[in-house]
Amino acid sequence: MAKFETVLNDNFDSILKRIENGIINGSFTASLEDASDFYGENSRCSVRVFERYSYSGQNRVSLTVTLFQSGDSVQLSAITAGGSQGMLFKFNTMGEEAFLDKLKEIL
Repeated sequence: MAKFETVLNDNFDSILKRIENGIINGSFTASLEDASDFYGENSRCSVRVFERYSYSGQNRVSLTVTLFQSGDSVQLSAITAGGSQGMLFKFNTMGEEAFLDKLKEIL
């Protein structure tokens, strides 16, 4: 599992659209598996779950992206899973890290 968190000072909708388009168009095997959106009085939260095939790990890797806005800043949390091999210990997590690197590139 790999994780990346940051605060962004940009338009929420613009960030979300850039992430969705960048992930889907950035890999032949990438797909948007599900999405959820929540709205509050002065806040907003969007969750996106992406999946793609990892050639290095010979398996599928998921990326969950959460955007939260309260006020002017947008907080992002991105967590990957499923890209490791081994029954008891995790190894070969290159697929997870590569998926997270793609998101960082997009941002």
